[in-house]
Amino acid sequence: VQLQACGGGLVQAGGSLRLSCTASGHSFSSYYMGWFRQAPGKERDFVAAISRNGFSTYYGDSVKGRFTVSRDNAYNTVYLQMNSLKPEDTAVHYCAAQSGYLYSIISAYDYWGQGTLVTVSS
Repeated sequence: VQLQACGGGLVQAGGSLRLSCTASGHSFSSYYMGWFRQAPGKERDFVAAISRNGFSTYYGDSVKGRFTVSRDNAYNTVYLQMNSLKPEDTAVHYCAAQSGYLYSIISAYDYWGQGTLVTVSS
C-alpha cells in the first residue's frame, strides 16, 4: 500500500484546512487509518484514527472538538478536516495504515505517507 497525503499549507489561526490521503493498491477498506503529526524537535504524536468501515473514530486530546476524521472507501481516501486551527497545530502531518486496531500506537502502523506540512500563523 502506498499512501499519498496532500492538503497542507499556510493558514491563519482560527482557519481551516482539509487534508486528504489516498491509498494505492488493494483492500483499503481492510485497514485502520490514522493521522499523526510531528512538530520540529518533537516526537510524532497521534492525531486521529478511523476504523475500517468508518463507524468508529478516535482523537488525540489536543484536537478533540476541532478535527474530524472521515474516509471514503470507494475512493481509497481518508480525510482530516481541521477547524479552529492554532499555532501549536503547526507540524508535518502523516497518514498511516494498519491491519490491526491499535489506533494510537505508532509502531502498529504498517504503511506511512510522506507527510504534508501544516503551518498556522498567529
